Amino acid sequence: MTVKVKSASVYGIEGFIVDVECYSTGSFPKFSLVGLPDAAVREAYDRIKAAISSSGIEFPPSTITVNLAPADRLKQGTAFDLAILLAILKGTVLSSVDTDGKCFIGELSLSGEIRRINGMLPMCLAAKKAGIKEIYVPIENAAEAAVVEGIDVYGVDNVNQLIAHLTDVVKIEKTSSDNYSLFEASYDGVPDFSDVKGQDGAKKALEIAAAGMHNVLLIGPPGTGKSMLAKRLPGILPPMSFEESIETTGIHSVCGTLEEGRPLVVTRPFRSPHHTLSTAGLIGGGKNPMPGEISLAHNGVLFLDELPEFKKDSTDALRQPIEDGAVTITRVNGRMRYPSKFMLVCAMNPCKCGYYGSDDKKCTCSKEARNNYLSKVSGPMLDRIDIQIEVGSLTYDTLTDSSEREKSAEIRKRIERARDRMIKRYAGTGIYANGQLTPPMIREYCVMDEGAQEVMRAAFDRLGLSARGYDRILRLGKTIADMDDSDLIKKQHIAQAVQLRSLDRKYWNS
Repeated sequence: MTVKVKSASVYGIEGFIVDVECYSTGSFPKFSLVGLPDAAVREAYDRIKAAISSSGIEFPPSTITVNLAPADRLKQGTAFDLAILLAILKGTVLSSVDTDGKCFIGELSLSGEIRRINGMLPMCLAAKKAGIKEIYVPIENAAEAAVVEGIDVYGVDNVNQLIAHLTDVVKIEKTSSDNYSLFEASYDGVPDFSDVKGQDGAKKALEIAAAGMHNVLLIGPPGTGKSMLAKRLPGILPPMSFEESIETTGIHSVCGTLEEGRPLVVTRPFRSPHHTLSTAGLIGGGKNPMPGEISLAHNGVLFLDELPEFKKDSTDALRQPIEDGAVTITRVNGRMRYPSKFMLVCAMNPCKCGYYGSDDKKCTCSKEARNNYLSKVSGPMLDRIDIQIEVGSLTYDTLTDSSEREKSAEIRKRIERARDRMIKRYAGTGIYANGQLTPPMIREYCVMDEGAQEVMRAAFDRLGLSARGYDRILRLGKTIADMDDSDLIKKQHIAQAVQLRSLDRKYWNS
């Protein structure tokens, strides 16, 4: 007798449907599992047998063959446990249960409880796309799955509860996303810009960067507030759209980094990895490739503190994802593409001792030591950073100033107005900020008046800009124009954009 039950899995961050086919015959107890399973899937038999016995059901004493189709696609993880259990029992005690149009996902414990799994959101999206009407998931994953509209979600606690529901003994209540505050972005607990004393130029530059999702480099002596400024960026970033939230949640779901009680990521991510991070941890990879920090920062901020301390091959590996907005990882068993549209924010000292160029303290580094330190940040990497800000030391009067400073919420309102202009202008293109513009879109939308063209020509010749540098100044100028409610990029907008991008000439060309 052959029965079929639907389950789901993920490949990269994309979900796909798996048909669990079970064939049982004879009375000789034997079990085999085929369909390219990994070690975790192959171990399902022991979990399922114990869960069935713990639920007070006799395990069928027959030869059982389970196939996971499509058989040529690698199956990973423990999400198939529940579907395999039902496929086995449909040949005996659950023969009258109708599983058509239903999908079953979950890991089994030896006691029959159903445990949460990673990647629920992409699986639920795949189930909806396949036309499945009902999906049964671990109760801990129910809120996450209920984010997807158009499919009935049932959170299940254990095997006996599921069987009682399927046999119409005691029905499980359908999970509704209406019971959760899913779509309200919270800025509670995010450090406020009003805490930062002085550094008005750096604050303004970060405001421009946040409005257009531009990459930023903060450079200056130790203790001047570089990290403090960067960590307050999430407080001025606008809330995510629903589409951005779903995409970001899918990545965090696969990685198992969703916050408890928060089944949907509604606040832009802020990732701040330590400089000992490996290249695979930053970009993504491994034997079974997983998203790296750049994908976990998708639609948010990736903050690299002490930039020269990161491995140079790691930071240089960022160059292509910055341009493409995605990273492709190729392995023997296939290719995975992870989205990585993030705002890169870097902080660094100008030399090893930290005081090169400072008026307050003399640098003790030799010229060779300074050059070696600065050379850890490559020219092509610098070329991809739109804004370079020098963060200087503060005076005593500034530190002791008790006057009220502008709060993050007030800055965020200005950023949201500028971002609304961008979203309306780029509607239907998949672009929501100027920092993401492609070269053809730059030519179409970044239109300069005559005065701006003169300033750009002078800057191009004087600074020796590359074609990429030219495009990035245009993007930055467009953001400054948007914040000024101007459709055209004017002279003052280009002048400010050039000023925000010329710091590398002071340090790397010295």
